[in-house]
Parts: sequence; structure tokens; C-alpha cells
Amino acid sequence: MPGSKEIRTKIKSVQNTRKITKAMEMVAASKMRKAQERMRAARPYSEKIRRLAANLSQANVTEYRHAFLSRGKTEAIKRVGLIVVTTDKGLCGGLNTNVLRQSLANMRQWEASGVKEIRVTCIGNKGLGFMQRLGANVVSHVTHLGDTPHLDKLIGPMKVMIDAFQAGELDAVYIAYTRFINTMKQEPVLEPLLPLSGERMGTPERTWDYLYEPDAQTVIDELLVRYVEALIYQGVAENMASEQSARMVAMKAATDNAGSVIKELQLVYNKARQAAITKEISEIVGGAAAIAG
Repeated sequence: MPGSKEIRTKIKSVQNTRKITKAMEMVAASKMRKAQERMRAARPYSEKIRRLAANLSQANVTEYRHAFLSRGKTEAIKRVGLIVVTTDKGLCGGLNTNVLRQSLANMRQWEASGVKEIRVTCIGNKGLGFMQRLGANVVSHVTHLGDTPHLDKLIGPMKVMIDAFQAGELDAVYIAYTRFINTMKQEPVLEPLLPLSGERMGTPERTWDYLYEPDAQTVIDELLVRYVEALIYQGVAENMASEQSARMVAMKAATDNAGSVIKELQLVYNKARQAAITKEISEIVGGAAAIAG
């Protein structure tokens, strides 16, 4: 059994760790509320632009067809782009592990189905490190986004994928992120991003005919690029809200576990102290008996 001094040192160390995890839990709870507000504030914009894009995709525009809109279903997908959204920091449970495991499983499935090239864009340091260790073809990345998603930081890396798809270098683009369900549940998802299908945008209630100013190509080009940017921004916002929720839950569990460890160590310390006292008493009694004899 370790000595009393060693046990006291261990208890002090675990108590200090518990203070840190408790502080991180409170910080994550504060950031979580702000991240959820940003995520929910972005949803109305995403929904509005989705409806507008769906209406335009169904409109009778015979003179122009954008490259983002659905291609023929008979076309075989041979080149795929994947945007992976993860966090910059750890200590958030299995959040990153789950989305990276799902991304890796899909990459292997694509390769088994005949996909010859997979290009990866990483948003977040954890995903970038994983893909680099994996030896994936990382064509663009962005890290250190902070606690607030900024579209100006995201446009550069996502434009690499968008331009490659428009140029015909990619047949499809997917995005993998963690969708926020509630504080206790976050779900890793992998969704098709390009080409834009009716299933992705939804079917409008009625078909609209539009008059375009200055022309159909200019309007549709600008709108669909903004729509794709909104989808990626919403995915990043969902991932950030999930990150803070997962970190709060993970730090609470760590704090609770530290408390349990402290209680166990205190029991061990009390037993060790009691054993030492008993030994000292026995030695005193033995010494007194020897003197008396």
C-alpha cells in the first residue's frame, strides 16, 4: 500500500484536474448557448435561399442550365470531392472520431465502387491531421476558425471544390459534419452537396416563371453559388454548436469521474493512516511491555 504522503499528493493532483475540467465545462456551456443562437439564426436564411434555388431549378429556363444542377443519373461517378468539417481542438468526446470514421468508411466504399479520385477539403485542424496521416489528397484546408464561423475564411477552401466541379474535374461533392440535435445528442452526417438535386433542395409547391435582369445566366450563377456557400456555412455552424455541447458533456463527465477518484483515494488514505496509527500503538504497547517485564 502506498504511503500517506504519496496518496495526499495524488488527491491534490486529481483535485486540481477537477478544477480545470469544471472551469472548461462552464466555459463550454457559455459558448454552447452562443453557438446554438448563431446556428438557429442561420437556419431561416438557409431555408429561404433553398426555396428560391428550388424554384429557379424548376423554372422553365431553356436558354441556360447551370453546372450545379442535377446531371444525368446514368453518369457514373468516378471523381468525388469531400468536405470534412471537424473541430480545431479536442476534449469533446467522440465528436471528431465519429465523423472521421464515417468519412473513412464512405471513402473506402467509393473506392470499392470504382471511384478513381477523391479530393478532400478539411475545415478544422483535427480533420486535417487525420487526412494527412491517412495520405488522402487534401487540396485545400482552413483551420483556427475560432468560436464563430466566418464566411470570408471559408470561401477560399470551398471555392477550390466548387471550381473543380464547375470545370468538370469532379462528378460529385459531399460534405461531412456533425449535425446538432440537442445538447445531449449530436449526429455525424454525410450529405451530397453537388450536383444539386431536387431531393436536396426540395420540390416547390408550384412552378414559377421568372424574368431575369440582366440575364438568366448571371442571376442563376450568383444565386446557386450563394446557395452552396450557405449549405457549407450552415454545416460549420451546426458542427460548432455540436462541439461546444459535446465538450460540456465530456467535461462534466470528467469532473464527476474526478470526484469519484478523489473519494476512492480518500478511503485508501484513511485506511493507510489507520494502519499507521495501529502500528504505532502496537509498537508503543510492545515497548511498554518490554520495559515492565
